Amino acid sequence: MVRLPYVTALTTLFSYGLLFAFGQLRDFFRRILDVGKSSNLKGYAPICLGLEDFYTRRLYLRIQDCFGRPIASAPDAWFDVVERYSNDSNKTLHRTTNTSKCLNLGSYNYLGFAAADEYCTPRVIESLKKYSASTCSVRVDGGNTKLHMELEELVARFVGKPAAILFGMGYVTNSAIIPALVGKGGLIISDSLNHNSIVNGARGSGATVRVFQHNNPAHLEEVLREQIAGGQPRTHRPWKKIIVIVEGIYSMEGELCKLPEIISVCKKYKAYTYLDEAHSIGAVGKSGRGVCELLGVDPADVDIMMGTFTKSFGSCGGYIAASKEIIQHLKLTCPSHIYGTSMSPPAVQQVISAMKVILGEDGTDRGAKKIAQIRDNSNFFRSELQKMGFEVLGDNDSPVMPFMVYNPAKMPAFSRECLRQNVAVVPVGFPATPLLLGRIRICISASHTREDLIKGLEVISNVGDLVGIKYLPIEQEETTSVENLKKL
Repeated sequence: MVRLPYVTALTTLFSYGLLFAFGQLRDFFRRILDVGKSSNLKGYAPICLGLEDFYTRRLYLRIQDCFGRPIASAPDAWFDVVERYSNDSNKTLHRTTNTSKCLNLGSYNYLGFAAADEYCTPRVIESLKKYSASTCSVRVDGGNTKLHMELEELVARFVGKPAAILFGMGYVTNSAIIPALVGKGGLIISDSLNHNSIVNGARGSGATVRVFQHNNPAHLEEVLREQIAGGQPRTHRPWKKIIVIVEGIYSMEGELCKLPEIISVCKKYKAYTYLDEAHSIGAVGKSGRGVCELLGVDPADVDIMMGTFTKSFGSCGGYIAASKEIIQHLKLTCPSHIYGTSMSPPAVQQVISAMKVILGEDGTDRGAKKIAQIRDNSNFFRSELQKMGFEVLGDNDSPVMPFMVYNPAKMPAFSRECLRQNVAVVPVGFPATPLLLGRIRICISASHTREDLIKGLEVISNVGDLVGIKYLPIEQEETTSVENLKKL
């Protein structure tokens, strides 16, 4: 958890206060100048209204050039970023024909499969010729190919569960599955920093939702004990079912879930465990099997395992792995399975091929080397950032490493200056994070060489000094480690 320093909180609040005050002042004068002008709404109520609209117009648009940057190549260790310009103070952005080759420290390409691969790419091209780009149908009609069934069996074997089911989008895997698992009369207990897809899925389920403090098994037990004792609201009947939802690696924190302790609490109170491994499957663990393998947890102790194919496998979509009974229930009741178009066959083939490389079934040890490389790269980069004085979040082995910026003016300044020096990073602010906890999120890949990482560290360190976001003391004895590695 981030402990916001008092002085930093005051200066950040002051910055937002200035932005809010000047934004309101500009809106006030705009209303005066627009008096007498006819409205284009013609009697309709405005769709965009309120604080969200104000935030978009007066804050987000000022820095929108730091987001949604178009790229013109595969998201490998280095990629081509399309240059843009604005003639109206960032209200609109225009693409140019120029590109800049930048070090990619923002994509989720954890194992490097997003670029052309000697094993995966030929098989994906062959599947495109055989099956075309889309099935143009849902799984229960004409969209169920041999590839889909093969991948479901492979996923179940990979994560150590009896069965699995595929979905065309990672976000929907959570938001559509949770309402199919629990409804009115059920209880969902969710980590306070769970992903938005989990939050929306829980809200849409109709179940009662309670939140426990982030990654705090002791508080989880308190919430479980209190809710079981009280029962359902008004009637106080026993809950029909209780599901505890956590993530393997928290995407905005880079932090590993305390899974063994949480499972112990869930077993004690007979609650089901739902584990979101979007950022951990393939990326952590000796053989890439996620936090269960990394933390020594038996997959049989996790009732429902969710994951996506968009990070470590270089594709799209997601999966649920669980018992055969649960998977059969989802196939019969989940709307996104019944009504949603099935995954593109080439995307399915990409996951099959990548998973076989990880398992060593391609006849090489490239998969094992990739997993070792992502672990070494992540730990090296995190260690160096900490030595430089950045406030880095998360745990070792996690390829996600945010470091705190706080101030709303420093986020775009850092991002723009890094881009100018050919390093692409991702600033993350409200609403993805709390208003005062803006940060830069780094994602490391196995495709990064040590030279790439040293280049990135040099730029980040220099820009960090320029912008003033090294909030922690610098480890004097270690500050020359990057320079020493460069000489080697």
